[in-house]
Amino acid sequence: MTSIDEWLLESKMTQIEQARAWSPRVISKFETLMRSGDEVSLYRANPLAFARDRNVAEPESIDLFLHAARAGLLDMHWDILCPHSGLVLESFGRLRALRSHFVCGLCDIEGQTDLDDFIEVSFSVSPQVRRLALYDVDNLSIEDLHWKLKFANSGRLPGGQIRFVDLLRSLVRGMSYLPTGLTTLHAEIGPGALSGVNVQTQAGFMLPVMLASSAEQSSNIPRIVRIAYDGQRFTPAVSAVPSGPVIFEINNTSPRRGSLLLINWSPEILAMPEKPTLEFDPYVSGGMLLTRQTFRKLFRSERVDEEEGLGVRQVTFLFTDLKGSTALYERLGDLNAYALVREHFALLDAIAQRHAGAIVKTIGDAVMAAFSRPVDAVAAALHILQDIGRFNREHGQPAIILKMGAHCGPSIAVTLNENLDYFGQTVNIAARVQSFADAGEVCLTEALYTAPAVRELLAGYDVEEFDAPLRGVEGEARVYRVTGRS
Repeated sequence: MTSIDEWLLESKMTQIEQARAWSPRVISKFETLMRSGDEVSLYRANPLAFARDRNVAEPESIDLFLHAARAGLLDMHWDILCPHSGLVLESFGRLRALRSHFVCGLCDIEGQTDLDDFIEVSFSVSPQVRRLALYDVDNLSIEDLHWKLKFANSGRLPGGQIRFVDLLRSLVRGMSYLPTGLTTLHAEIGPGALSGVNVQTQAGFMLPVMLASSAEQSSNIPRIVRIAYDGQRFTPAVSAVPSGPVIFEINNTSPRRGSLLLINWSPEILAMPEKPTLEFDPYVSGGMLLTRQTFRKLFRSERVDEEEGLGVRQVTFLFTDLKGSTALYERLGDLNAYALVREHFALLDAIAQRHAGAIVKTIGDAVMAAFSRPVDAVAAALHILQDIGRFNREHGQPAIILKMGAHCGPSIAVTLNENLDYFGQTVNIAARVQSFADAGEVCLTEALYTAPAVRELLAGYDVEEFDAPLRGVEGEARVYRVTGRS
């Protein structure tokens, strides 16, 4: 086991323990992970796996890791995963450095990915607390570089039974670091195709395998294949690789050490119409984290790059607004009314957080909240309807009367006025839907009403359907008004 700075670990654990109230034994379970977890589980720690393996509620586990990152016990990383290989293409320590464009030299593909598609937020123990061997990349074995550092072990082929790394291991014909100068690799190559990749830079190549003649097969004399590497790209001297024994001579002309992973793809894999998208064990996605109130409070300095923004495939927006706010201010006076409004903001903040959401911003007396899952937004709206009655009973007259609307769809995460925000048509439609609601009502778009688990959640509530014009939607759209329990 690697050495641990006991004083630093104890001080960080005390800070985390005092940050908020935790369920029994959660802190001790977390400290056990910090002390006895293996290299991989501490280098790319997954809060959802921690919750599953140690019987901790997922929301509490995510908050625990966020508080640990805030305290400096953990470092937070935004990792871009290849959807077809699970290769960690790039890892960023700050949100503003994240780019949604990816290139995978192993799969020979590039494209755009969204915050909620294959951008995993992982955590690693601070090297000041516990120094892992995986931090010293220059001293890693070539096997550990690939199988511990660069590939996500949880990626499985469709159906969920076969891990992709297990399949890949069976296809590997060689791997080596490439110091400056000549490196030689011996391999037995079968039918199909041969690809090579530097998993650190995504430089790669692919060559078809040429069937050797009967004379060549009988002689069993290795063929020599020369490949040049300049630190940015591989340039094979041949257009095809012969089957059978091959000696690869890789000449690295760059001053920096490279690496090479050789994979022999079978004809059956090459015949697949498209590369399968892997199924991953659940992880905290970038899109999920941006809708968590704890993240927004603890990491206020995190920003999306101002020049580009980041796509989110699906996010749900809930808008609330006060009905009769003008009369409220006239009756109570500005200071008293503002104090009451702020208390209602605090109530909405607590409810949003309880349902895995976050208050994005307040606009006058209105609130804009974001949720990763549609059903969480609807659950939060119903919870608000319930608790605002109690709030009013406790405060007396005049009452806080809310009207709400929600919609789900794609959006762009941006930085506006130094805050994480969202931009796009989904935001506009959610705000427009809210305007159709009256006192104590929630209006939902059809996209949200038909989202998984929403209709089941609304069982027992009065729901009225109507058509209404929505800005950006041609013609009229179906809207569902929730007025209360039936």
